[in-house]
Amino acid sequence: MRTYNYMPASGGKKADANRSGRMPGRKPKKNVRVIPLGGLDQIGMNMTLIECGNDILIIDCGQAFPDENLPGIDSIIPNFDYLRQNFDKVRGVVLTHGHEDHIGALPYLLREFRIPVYGTRLTLGLVRNKLEEFELKSAALYMVSPGDVVPIGEMKVEFIHTNHSIGDACALAITTEAGVLVHTGDFKVDYTPIHGDMIDLQRFAELGRKGVLALMSDSTNAERKGYTMSERTVGRTFTEIFPQAKGRILVATFASNVDRVQQIINAAAEYGRKVVCVGRSMVNVINTALELDYLEVPEGVLIDIADIRNCRDDELVIITTGSQGEPMAALSRMANGEHRMIEIEEGDTIIFSSRPVPGNEKMVSNVINALMARGAAVTYEDAHVSGHASQEELKLIYGLVKPRFMLPVHGEFRHLNAHKELVQSMKHPKEDAILMRNGMVLELNSREARQVGTVEVAPILVDGLGVGDVGNVVLRDRKNLSQDGLMVVSLAINRKTNQIVSGPEFLSRGFVYVKESDDLMRGCRDVVNHVIDMYHNLGINDFAGLRMEIRDELREYLWKEIKRNPMILPMLLEVE
Repeated sequence: MRTYNYMPASGGKKADANRSGRMPGRKPKKNVRVIPLGGLDQIGMNMTLIECGNDILIIDCGQAFPDENLPGIDSIIPNFDYLRQNFDKVRGVVLTHGHEDHIGALPYLLREFRIPVYGTRLTLGLVRNKLEEFELKSAALYMVSPGDVVPIGEMKVEFIHTNHSIGDACALAITTEAGVLVHTGDFKVDYTPIHGDMIDLQRFAELGRKGVLALMSDSTNAERKGYTMSERTVGRTFTEIFPQAKGRILVATFASNVDRVQQIINAAAEYGRKVVCVGRSMVNVINTALELDYLEVPEGVLIDIADIRNCRDDELVIITTGSQGEPMAALSRMANGEHRMIEIEEGDTIIFSSRPVPGNEKMVSNVINALMARGAAVTYEDAHVSGHASQEELKLIYGLVKPRFMLPVHGEFRHLNAHKELVQSMKHPKEDAILMRNGMVLELNSREARQVGTVEVAPILVDGLGVGDVGNVVLRDRKNLSQDGLMVVSLAINRKTNQIVSGPEFLSRGFVYVKESDDLMRGCRDVVNHVIDMYHNLGINDFAGLRMEIRDELREYLWKEIKRNPMILPMLLEVE
């Protein structure tokens, strides 16, 4: 076991003799606070703070991905307001693994806070890729290995080897003045992992024997009975499908599922096929994994996409992004005939090697239908296993750790609640299994756990280069535009006489086709003229009020005539 001695160069004040809050001659209060900023009541955006005395430790910093209710949004990141308010206490970030829902928001955090980041080799390799995209070159990244112990402020963090759908995943044992907190990260118990050893169950048992204050455990599969199958079972599925395919084979999976990519490469090599990687994120992850020796690729198997023209269809395997039906991902563009290099043909075999994330089912279904319509054979049932523990594995970890308090994490409310009920079936006291919510400040000591407050956790929306500048009003307008369309009314009015100089002219987008709606447009023109005449007769010279009156009267007219409610945008040009 290796121990680091590190004092952050910046991001917090140097420790002083009284930073633990101890008062001379008085017994110290031994409390620790757990503050989830994301990852509860949702899938993704995992981020949890551990606060003890004058130290704050950050566990993961992930992003979530938008659904159809957030049109135009690229990603969703946690709210850092509490960290800004307590900047002097922030000591560092520890990462459990390299999936986007655990590291995706890290560049946004490191743009504001120069704090050390600790992670395993593959995890930091993926982090470096992200930081390069954001042109962040001075981040303090510190590589650790399972078994290492890192002092962070007055806490100590031990990294414990686990299994997940990506290599180098770790659980965390956090030693604080109040006791030991164990955070599993995303995990499952895989007795035959593709890369590295099986989960270090012995270390979990040792921690349990010494005493654990609280267990924060992955709840994603808490509703699933039994055990999660080994990643190797997917490899057997590939070796069954590959020899039967007569044409090209396309496999869609998460870019960061390096173990899955390894099995696709193994099957391709076994049946004499070349492998092409498609999709920017897929290429980046695979290049990183190759550089760090997390992928083993036989000589000549991996080829550039430009070389596919030199291969027969039955010699190719294409690994692609787009397993979640993302509109701009490579597979979606292929399904729509928009990919510049690959066109789906009859005879292609397409394998979805992932399950849809909740909320993405319809998008995935649309892509599958489009692929089948082009003549491809699509497999989407048997080529995936989860990277998360099912009930029997969750019970195993709980039984080894034997925590004083149980804190289910990572999942929607139904997953967290199922996990709570699971440990209660193992005689854990009901009041000591606590369902946290994002923003809850939970204070723990050896005697009790209680909520002592809340913090602001309204998520931040990222749209292009804009971070947090899209709010509810903009989203409402986007939804209205997408559902009801837009009508623009333009006219020029004499400022002094309130007389129309030109117009009104109407422009419609997503509402009606103006050239085929003469009667409706004639009625709209009458409404606008009526409002102008009314203002003129009353001698009102309020152009802001005039705009609102035109909008309201047109809205009422259109609803009466055709029961539609487009966004109406009056454009008034004032002339003299």
